[in-house]
Amino acid sequence: MTELNPDITGIITITLQPQSNGQYICQLSSSLSDSPRDNIQCYGQTKEHAIAIALEQLADEYRRIAEEQQNIDWLTVEKSDSGEPITKHYHVILHYERIAEEESKFQAIHNTVMGNTVVENAKITVIEIDPDIPIDPLTRGWD
Repeated sequence: MTELNPDITGIITITLQPQSNGQYICQLSSSLSDSPRDNIQCYGQTKEHAIAIALEQLADEYRRIAEEQQNIDWLTVEKSDSGEPITKHYHVILHYERIAEEESKFQAIHNTVMGNTVVENAKITVIEIDPDIPIDPLTRGWD
């Protein structure tokens, strides 16, 4: 089990500011000692939308840091003493966003997932993980 680092403590504060147009600004302020930046500010159509965008930006920064800290050579294959490749476990995170102008929500989803453009244009983070870590990958139903 990973040991806790007592030097990395702090608070992330979420502040919502309503705008005259009915939209919102979400500001995330962090006092975490390892915070990539002190403030993130995002617009959103609703409170929830603004919060989601701001949290996603924060998550993106921490995904990048986690991946960089591992300093893994993409092409290196570790081998056992017998010369067999050692299979490892990786948490692969794919992040893709776009603005869709479509006739319906269904069309926006359908036209986004068609073809390989999502994978080709996404940010992909690969973090090596312990095989016993209890991570449940996010899955999305299309209900």
